[in-house]
Amino acid sequence: MKKTADKIQTIGLIGHPEKLAQSDVVTRAARLIRAAGRTVLADAATAACFGLKCAVLPDARELSRHANLLLVFGGDGTMLRAAREIAGSRTPLLGVNVGTLGFLTAVSADELPRALKHIWAGKFKFESRALIEASAQLDGKKTLCAALNDVVISRGSVSRLIELEVNVNHEPLTRYRCDGLIVSSPTGSTAYSLAAGGALVFPTAEVFALTPISPHTLSNRSLILPLTALIRVKALGPKGSTILSADGEVIRELDSNEEILVRRSPHSVRLMHLADSSFFEALRRKLHWRGANV
Repeated sequence: MKKTADKIQTIGLIGHPEKLAQSDVVTRAARLIRAAGRTVLADAATAACFGLKCAVLPDARELSRHANLLLVFGGDGTMLRAAREIAGSRTPLLGVNVGTLGFLTAVSADELPRALKHIWAGKFKFESRALIEASAQLDGKKTLCAALNDVVISRGSVSRLIELEVNVNHEPLTRYRCDGLIVSSPTGSTAYSLAAGGALVFPTAEVFALTPISPHTLSNRSLILPLTALIRVKALGPKGSTILSADGEVIRELDSNEEILVRRSPHSVRLMHLADSSFFEALRRKLHWRGANV
């Protein structure tokens, strides 16, 4: 990877404009990058919020066109937003955790100096992560949204169970009575799906996890499907009782009998990890797993 490391000469910085507590780590990153003889870029919001003196580009998408690597400061939410904005770009993302629990952020703020030294030395690896997308057609208008973690169809303001009719590859699966349904990518298995009782999935596995939220029928369990599957979800309740969201962001309310199609997106994102990092080590550390070592 040393030859690849030599090509990482321009680094883009993306922070969360509402989290001024990131200021020290963002400005320190800029100093460390310049000290290594590299160039610093930032999107407009990050540069303005943290007072960075560097070349500025309007947004993450444009930043990805000019940088060899994007450092994203925050928690998983900031990483999810950046991943959606640059979907399809070959520019890798490295998450720097200045929040709480996060599986997408590869290094902590305290580890940043060591992480950058590893990057300059070529001690890293890339991982391609699949995006998923949800589409719907209503009154001749198409809604299309992408997600790195999950697409969720859930109850809105109503305080009762909703009904969702699901089929997979044009074959009926079941009708759920539940608080909602999570269609998770492999990356998203450690997020909402995990909290709802879904399985942990290795992040490069070629699968979806279909996880009902508080199902009325106790035999309704999380279901693992191939990432090639076409998943159709029909909302059977009245308008306003059901909402569509992607990566925690509400897209819109669903009409009665409106159908959502969830599939693998044609786009993906590249994440950078340090060479000595491991998904299993992250599980042990972040989920506080204990027990005898094999």
